[in-house]
Amino acid sequence: MTGLLRRVPSTPPVLMRRLSIANLVAQIGIGVTGSVVRVTGSGLGCSTWPQCEPGSMVPVSHAEIAPLHMWIEFGNRLLGILVVLTAGATLLAALCTRPRRRRLTALALAMPIGVVAQAVIGGITVLAGLAWWTVMLHFLASMVLVWFAVLLVTATTEDDGPVTFTVPAAGRGLVLFSTAVLAVLLVAGTLVTAAGPHGGDPDTPRLAVDIPLLTQIHVDALFLYLGVLVGIGFLFRAVGAPAALNRRYATLIAVVLAQGVLGSVQYALGVPELLVSLHVLGAGLVTAAAAWMWAGTATRPAPPAPLPRTADPAPGGRPLAGASADAP
Repeated sequence: MTGLLRRVPSTPPVLMRRLSIANLVAQIGIGVTGSVVRVTGSGLGCSTWPQCEPGSMVPVSHAEIAPLHMWIEFGNRLLGILVVLTAGATLLAALCTRPRRRRLTALALAMPIGVVAQAVIGGITVLAGLAWWTVMLHFLASMVLVWFAVLLVTATTEDDGPVTFTVPAAGRGLVLFSTAVLAVLLVAGTLVTAAGPHGGDPDTPRLAVDIPLLTQIHVDALFLYLGVLVGIGFLFRAVGAPAALNRRYATLIAVVLAQGVLGSVQYALGVPELLVSLHVLGAGLVTAAAAWMWAGTATRPAPPAPLPRTADPAPGGRPLAGASADAP
């Protein structure tokens, strides 16, 4: 396998970055399309997994399920294949980067591994009849993959060299704490959804907890998160954080505030379907912006120029005529 990869031209840096960005977009997008499945009640449009119907990979017309629900769920599965292809292409590009970079390769490898894990969770979700806790796991796993996808994007412009921290340890500690609060915020949001009206199928049992109580917990977590972000802003100012990190911080603040406003409107209007999907998109964007800020608290040297492809040795271990050790 290693010898085969050596025959492949080195991945251009611009291609590596574009593939990593495409992977990030795909990870956020599959979460949004999953929410469309849920709000349209199409979660069991395909009654089994990995097939859509017993004996068929594609929808089969029958009286129990509306054709629209079948094709919405099947379409989401097809988009899942696109996510797999994007993750695989990103990993292959990382493996073909010369010189190969360990951190870039590890983060690229995490993408297909995560997609496979998501496929397993998705299968469990269908086979469990869209049980609310399986849907929660499916969404939260998507947010974890979004986080690592952002780190992958940043790794495309960094080498494996020594790390330079752009803020003191206290600043990184506070940013890390904000990440833990964000995790609580996301879990609280999924609990509200688990008790809400959009379960993916009209017959799916919902979480038997008072929705106003869960909503209040979600709002409290949001205010705590905003409070921590305000503290981060003062700390960045006090330590003279780089302008690039301050821009990432400002982006996160803007996205969180927009998501908070959207959530308030969504609740006031009785959780309309369109706003639910927009709120899921917002959750992905908040997670991405938070990961982007975290990545900005440490930098690494820029990667070296790609190495040229070496010539294949002739039988017996001698280079081919006219070839050097460094160029074909």
